[in-house]
Amino acid sequence: MVIPSPLERLPEKLGKPFDVELWIKRDDLIHPVISGNKYRKLKYNLLEVNKNNFNHVLTFGGAHSNHIASTAYLCKQFDLKCTGIIRGEEAKQISPTLKASLEAGMDCQYVSRSEYRNKNTPTYLEALQTKYPSAYIIPEGGANELGIKGCEEIVTECKDLTDFDFITVDCGTGATLAGMVRQLQPHQKAIGVQVLKGQDFISNEVEDFSPNYSDKFEIWTAYHFGGYAKFQPELIQFMRWFYDQTSIKLDPIYTGKQFYAVFDQLKNGFFPKGSRIILTHTGGLQGIEGFEERYGLEIYPNEHRRYKK
Repeated sequence: MVIPSPLERLPEKLGKPFDVELWIKRDDLIHPVISGNKYRKLKYNLLEVNKNNFNHVLTFGGAHSNHIASTAYLCKQFDLKCTGIIRGEEAKQISPTLKASLEAGMDCQYVSRSEYRNKNTPTYLEALQTKYPSAYIIPEGGANELGIKGCEEIVTECKDLTDFDFITVDCGTGATLAGMVRQLQPHQKAIGVQVLKGQDFISNEVEDFSPNYSDKFEIWTAYHFGGYAKFQPELIQFMRWFYDQTSIKLDPIYTGKQFYAVFDQLKNGFFPKGSRIILTHTGGLQGIEGFEERYGLEIYPNEHRRYKK
């Protein structure tokens, strides 16, 4: 476990054409399985489980969920029973994420997408608590107050670079961003890159969790590449280019979209000259295998840079 995670400056040549400094918060190095904001959002939830002597954790996610994989792994380490409410019907060939979660001991309960939409409603949660009376329930993605508390530490760990101007993060929910904005200084701003297609619902979630911070963040909604876990060839090309420049891998579901967005906006002149920008690597590399299987491509091939035919 690497905590605090490293804060590294990216090669000067990447920021020099735009007269900015680019830094990266390497939350991908926290742990090979529970890396990134998944560790942040589970940290205080698991402490609460221990404090109150729960022996069972229940949470929610999809077939490729980093949160599901991380929760399953941690529960195995702490000898806790673990149940995952999984969105969608069970596939004939399960994803690498779910396979690893099952091997870690998670009991995967598949529900229809329509039922899954009720995951945050009081009635549905009460029914689950009745069915699993000994379970500590963690919402999808760890999006509760304890999860947000953990995400505050992404910013506090950047104290050695107190004069940064912007910090960016990929967003599936508003929880990570809600934690980050709480620790920003008056001159600093956070930018969330929404990875799901749709209206700017992330802003509402951030404001629900962290009221009165609306001037501390903005959401970019144009970089979803078709929707969650979808892509266009230019995204993969960018990820390969970034890896060639830095030897740092990104994932195509979250971090690839965030980093693409930042470099696109650098070209568009969004960031003032002289800015110091921190890009948050939220981990999620475990999802690459399932993504490659789904689309029949290699993101980081050893000898070539093309799609499989």
